[in-house]
Parts: sequence; C-alpha cells; structure tokens
Amino acid sequence: MGGSRPIRQLPLPIPLGAPDSSIARIPKPDRVWVTRSLKMTSIGWVGFDMDYTLAIYDQGRMDSLSVDTTIERLVKRGYPSYLAKLDYDYRFPIRGLLVDKRYGHTLKMNRFKVVRKVWHGMKQLPKETIRELYHQRRIRPESSRYHWIDTLFSLSEVTAYAAIIEALERRGEHVDFGRLFRDVRESIDEAHRDGTIYKQVLADPARYIYRDPHLAETLHKLRSAGKKLFLLTNSPWSYTDSVMRYLLGAAMQEYPSWRHYFDVVIVAAQKPTWFREGRPLMERDGAVLKDVHGPLERGKIYEGGNLREFERLCELPGSSVLYVGDHIYGDMLRSKKESTWRTAMVIQELDAELEAHERSMHDMARQRQLSETRENLEDELRFYQARFKELAKNDTPDLEAQTELTRTKRSIEGIRGELRSIEGEYTRLRELVDRSFHPYWGSLLKQDNELSIFGLQVETYADVYMRRVTSLRHYSPMQFFRSPHDLMPHEL
Repeated sequence: MGGSRPIRQLPLPIPLGAPDSSIARIPKPDRVWVTRSLKMTSIGWVGFDMDYTLAIYDQGRMDSLSVDTTIERLVKRGYPSYLAKLDYDYRFPIRGLLVDKRYGHTLKMNRFKVVRKVWHGMKQLPKETIRELYHQRRIRPESSRYHWIDTLFSLSEVTAYAAIIEALERRGEHVDFGRLFRDVRESIDEAHRDGTIYKQVLADPARYIYRDPHLAETLHKLRSAGKKLFLLTNSPWSYTDSVMRYLLGAAMQEYPSWRHYFDVVIVAAQKPTWFREGRPLMERDGAVLKDVHGPLERGKIYEGGNLREFERLCELPGSSVLYVGDHIYGDMLRSKKESTWRTAMVIQELDAELEAHERSMHDMARQRQLSETRENLEDELRFYQARFKELAKNDTPDLEAQTELTRTKRSIEGIRGELRSIEGEYTRLRELVDRSFHPYWGSLLKQDNELSIFGLQVETYADVYMRRVTSLRHYSPMQFFRSPHDLMPHEL
C-alpha cells in the first residue's frame, strides 16, 4: 500500500561475532584491582618507584643474601660463631607483621588491630598465651616497643631475628630481644650503606632481578597517549642507572637509553621525607651536584628535592599525578596524606594470593555454607531456649507440658551438638585454607574472614593495585577504573 512504511530491522541485543566473555576478559593475574574509582583521562603524569616496582626482585634470593650478610656482621660484633651456620626459612615472614621487641614475638593482626597469630622465634604461641599477652590491653603499634614490617626489603630482618632467637634459646642462652633486633637492623642497613648488597646484585642482576619483557611496551603505551612519566626512587644514582639499563637497555629502538622513557628522573629521594619538607633539589652532573634554578629537563638526573618543589617546577596540579609504588608507608600513605596524588600499588605477592584463592575456593565456599547454617541453628537455639525457660516456669506441669519440656531440652542438646560439629569442621577448614596461602601466617591480605592490617592499608591508601606495572598494558591509558560496590553487613 502506498501509505505503508518500510519495516525497520531492530538492532540485535548482542553484536554478531562478539567474543566469548571468558576469552575477552583479562586473566585474573594480569588485572588491575580497584579500591577507589580512577579516571585515567584526568591523569597527566605517571610516576614510578624503582625497587620492587619497576624492578621486581627474586624475594628468596634477596632475603638469603641479606640474611647471610647480616649474620656475618653479627658474628663480627661478638655474636656466637655457630650462627654462621644458622638454619633459617626465608619464607617465614610476610608484610604487615609487627615485631614485639619486648618478648621477641612476631604478630599478625586483623584490621581492628586485634592480634590473631603470634610466633616466638619459630614456635607458634597458643591462643591462651595470645589472649593473656595481647587481648587485655590495647596495643599501640606506634610505640617504641613495636616495629612494623611493611616492606619486602624488611622481610629479611624478621627471617634473621626469628631464626637467631630460635638458635640461641635452643642452647639455653639469654637473649636481649630489643638489643638483638636493633643489631639485626643495623647490620642490614650497614650492608646497604657500604654497598655490599648493591655490589652482589649488580654482579649478577639476572640472578636477583626479573626482567619483565613487557615493561618497555607498557611505558611506551602510556607515553604514546600523552602521559608524562617520571622516576622517583630512594636508590642512589649509580645503582639506579645499572638496574634501569638492565631492565630497559635497548628494549625499543624509539628510546636510545632508559632515561628517554622518563620526562623527569629523581634519585636518592629519601621518601617518605620527600613528601613532606624533603631537601633542596639538586642536578647531578657526573660526580658534581648543582643547584636547580629552572624547569626540570628530560634527560637530566636530579637528586633529593621535595613534593612542593617538584609540583612547582613541573607546573602540575597534584590531582593529575598517579604514583606507582610498592611501599605502604613510603609510597602510598605519605603521598595520600601530604598530596592529592592518586596511587597504584604493586603487590608482587598477588601471584601467590590468587593461586591460593583458586585452590581454596571449594573450602572457602564450604566455610560460608557452614557460617550460614550456624547462624540458622543459633536462631533455632535461641527459640528453644526461650521456650524451655517459659515451660520451666510451670511448677506443676501436666503430662503434655512435661513431654514438651523434655522434647525442647532434647532439641537444645541436639542443636548444640550440631554447632560443635560445625565449629570443628570450620576450624579445620580455616587451618587448611591458611596453609594453602602461607605455611606460617595464612593470607597476606586477610585474617580469617576479615581484612588483615596490611589488607586494610592497601584498601585505604592504594586507589588501584596489581601484581606488576606491566598489568597496565592490558588497559587503555584512558581507562576508567571503577571501584566495586561497598556493602554494609545488612546489605549482604
């Protein structure tokens, strides 16, 4: 008919040829995880720490190197010579632990700073002792009695400390726990100051540092999108130059040297002080340091400085900076408290955490099922206890009331038996899951069904986190990283 309109084809709900969602999704280990929404379109500058951020170290080999060097120096300080053959397990510590220097204990706390696990030397303390020592008074981790273990660099301190306590006490020797910890820390710091550790690493960088084949590609992708990049590291210039040449070298023809990837390079920064007052920024010219008077230039090397001076010389608003680091205090917390910089945290332990999570999914699902069943049974128990109390008020119950009273009592006993069984299975599963994550401490980011203190710090101070810097290559430099929905317990 002349007045009819042509029939339009409605669009299909799914485009033809769309990939399977399981194929299209970025594999879990390579994802960027979001705690606070981040629009990369608002980011003009991306900064990087070097050690444990751009340079990922073999943790076992680095810890063994640090511990062996520390023991050697302790023996020279007068500690027993048999410590030269010290038996230690570099896997023992994780980040987020607290050392109690009064008792020689190592503690793990949940997000509410409640101590849940304690080891003395290499012996785990029972729950009764933990309650007696740490649940009667509020712990003040900021006091001189305690020391935070919040960096990968400091793990070797705990490895050496716990193993030495074990060795000395096994031989019946008195241990001054505070002095021992101070001597361990001073020995490790001394080995770094005099270059012993640096020399060992640079003598065989392939043994200690993982060269990520995608690092140059990741940095290039950010630069190609118009982002300016800067390097901000505490490492000295000579070490920084050697490590960065190893990592980037001649990785891409577009960049004659590693320095060409960055618009600004700052070494020997002395973070976290850098984020507060810091020092005057100096330009390095060979072995000479010169005052900086003008804008910062690409290709030059700067030392020291501070946040305010950096932002002024680069003429950048703090909210346009994304800083990528590994250190909760030195990189994440201080930059959050002293600036409006956005933060991305590299957590190289995330590989092991994700693998353990996959292995334990069935057991954790069973734990959740047991929790739900326990809650239902506890509701039933409250009902029958109230009913029993009401029936027991009758001083002269008839036969029917007596029968119901007996039946109610049996129900209460039956429910209590089920609850004991559930608690036993839940405890067994919890220990099994813990061992799957870590043989001594369980999950890095969790403690039981709550965040660990380290997990809380990541959630609080890192806007996004990932296993490697190169996880960024899977995303557009203009990506909108959206945080998940926060749920209160009543919304679950």
